[in-house]
Amino acid sequence: MTTEGVVLVIGCGIRPYREYLLSSAAARHPLWMFSTSELTWQKDHVRGGTVLDLDDQNTVISAARELAATMPVLGVLSWDEALIVTTAHVADELGLRGAGVNAIEGCRDKPRSRRALSAVGVSQPQFEFVASEADAVAAARRIGYPVVIKPRAGGASIGVSLAEDAETVRDAFRVADEASLHGAVAYRGGALIEEYLAGPEISIDGAIVDGAYLPLFLARKKVGMYPYFEEFEHIVDAVDELLTDPRLIRTLAMAHKAIDFRNGVTHTEVKLTDRGPVIVEINGRLGGDLIPLLGRYATGIDPGAVVVDVALGRRPEVRRTQNRCVGVRFAYPRRNCIVEAVSVPDNGVLQAAALVEPGAAMRLPPAEFISRHAYVICAGHDPYDCAAELDKALSEVRLTATPLLPPVAASVA
Repeated sequence: MTTEGVVLVIGCGIRPYREYLLSSAAARHPLWMFSTSELTWQKDHVRGGTVLDLDDQNTVISAARELAATMPVLGVLSWDEALIVTTAHVADELGLRGAGVNAIEGCRDKPRSRRALSAVGVSQPQFEFVASEADAVAAARRIGYPVVIKPRAGGASIGVSLAEDAETVRDAFRVADEASLHGAVAYRGGALIEEYLAGPEISIDGAIVDGAYLPLFLARKKVGMYPYFEEFEHIVDAVDELLTDPRLIRTLAMAHKAIDFRNGVTHTEVKLTDRGPVIVEINGRLGGDLIPLLGRYATGIDPGAVVVDVALGRRPEVRRTQNRCVGVRFAYPRRNCIVEAVSVPDNGVLQAAALVEPGAAMRLPPAEFISRHAYVICAGHDPYDCAAELDKALSEVRLTATPLLPPVAASVA
């Protein structure tokens, strides 16, 4: 039995997107991992692991109790959107520091979050949650076109689309409703209908200790593939003036207080509108899309260390040791295809990698979301220079593929 104690990590994600976090978290404190399959590359970063069904909350809680009986479990964390509610229950069961189940439910359940924020005057888009296409059309008419339609829960803009008339509302409702069926049972079915907000979108990763909100780094986002919202670029500038904007910081603090978020890390998406910053959503975990890695490159703040410190109930050290501008750009195929090969540049980039193997089938929205075959990360003197470097690096990504043709119905003799 070890007396040093471990921090329990529930789930992880795929290697290209999350190994950097696991590595830096492990450097901060010994880790134990709960996983749905046998550990492979993760073994290099953890003290040990347990294989179990992570979709079964009771099984996970039981396994956490068993682990705590064999060694001190000092904290628990997850950066997997689908597992943050279970993680909150484990923290409560073991008496560990955490956001609180109600707070995490307030992040996962978008209609619940909207109601909580509206109740305390945090700026929100108009919204309605509906259960049918007909109700979606009626809600869109009341709110006014265009509208954004999204699943009740989820992340990475999966199943989210813009609708500008009744016909496209029906299509968008079906996309959101279908996307919800692949998530947790508690959030399946229906869709959230929201007012479309004009203006740029940003995301802020922050740490919360004893209810006090502390911003870490801020990313400016670009989306595409109308009418969908595929996120294809993020740029983090260590000296972004919005990091010290009092109205934005006040809005973020109010939003987290509204859902009673006590201890943890969040990734909050915000639209900058004519009426000020408007909360798009609060995610009860570090950001995806390699944004925390951009934050580390740009500011020197180590997100893996931060998330471990917060799980242990310690105020994290967020001293900035870098002042750079760093961005990521994701490569998408032009059409549905079967991948033969992907190559990425090795000069002029901080990092670049393929995200798919030969033989992978890639389908664009609405058939699938986040269908990316590569990414490039570059630094620049400022956001414009960084974007130019990303343009150049992405132009050097090469995808060799064959078209993925729709199935042809068999003829009847």
